[in-house]
Amino acid sequence: MNPKPDGLKFLFIVNPGSGNGEIDYKAEIQHYFSELPHDYEIYELPKDCSTDQMKKRIDDAAPDRVMAVGGDGTLKLVAQCLLNSEMPVGIIPAGSANGMAKELGISVDVKEALDTAVNGTPKRIHAVVVNDELCIHLSDIGFNAYIIKKFDDLPQRGMKGYARAAWHALWNHHKMEVTLKIDGEEIRSEASMVVIANATMYGTGVKINPEGSLEDDLFEVILVKNYNVLEILKIRFTNLPFNPNSIETFKTDKLVIKSKHRAHFQVDGEYQGKVNTINAHIITDAIRVIV
Repeated sequence: MNPKPDGLKFLFIVNPGSGNGEIDYKAEIQHYFSELPHDYEIYELPKDCSTDQMKKRIDDAAPDRVMAVGGDGTLKLVAQCLLNSEMPVGIIPAGSANGMAKELGISVDVKEALDTAVNGTPKRIHAVVVNDELCIHLSDIGFNAYIIKKFDDLPQRGMKGYARAAWHALWNHHKMEVTLKIDGEEIRSEASMVVIANATMYGTGVKINPEGSLEDDLFEVILVKNYNVLEILKIRFTNLPFNPNSIETFKTDKLVIKSKHRAHFQVDGEYQGKVNTINAHIITDAIRVIV
């Protein structure tokens, strides 16, 4: 269909696997637009949807704005299709953590998120490519990636499942020996984990990277050096300041991490396996996000 007079055309890309099933996002979208001068299409993501499939669907719809209805994984898939383009991306948070929505101040209330998508202003933000994977939020190796692996293996979800995974990691994860190559310098250290921070906070709302910005030309590298259980828990669950003897932060536009032994690795909450080497670089002005 063509847009109504003075209206915009929206394409909603809905991940049916997101959320807890309590909200019918298609029905919410239909109700919201019932009396507005805008047109819309809804596209439910099929399993194992490729970026080529997604790009074709976006091209066929020819929208003015594309809406990602899901969690960070859904947003990442949409962002991959629209990198370095002028097409604005809106977020309707429907995941379990919704890290980027929290980062950008987008409400988890469906109507309020739709208000932002329709009436908000696009702004450009950067992204980071980590081992050829687009990272819009946070990537890391070590302790947190190990927790994600254990959590994915558990039948129990939610905070209880996460607590079980974290408890297992506290007793079974070992420190790494890493070398960071940043701006021509090498930093050698033991580490519990190394975070590549495009954003400032985890999906819990805890800021691991309070100095970060999505609009500059740099990302942050958070080196968690000493295996201090309280410091690890502080990162995830509190707003207390970090101990500089335990945690160090660097700013850069590219990074190489070498680990003596293969280390657990995750990008935007998705476990990627074990690696010895991480290569990361920034993409400035990567996507236009509606805020």
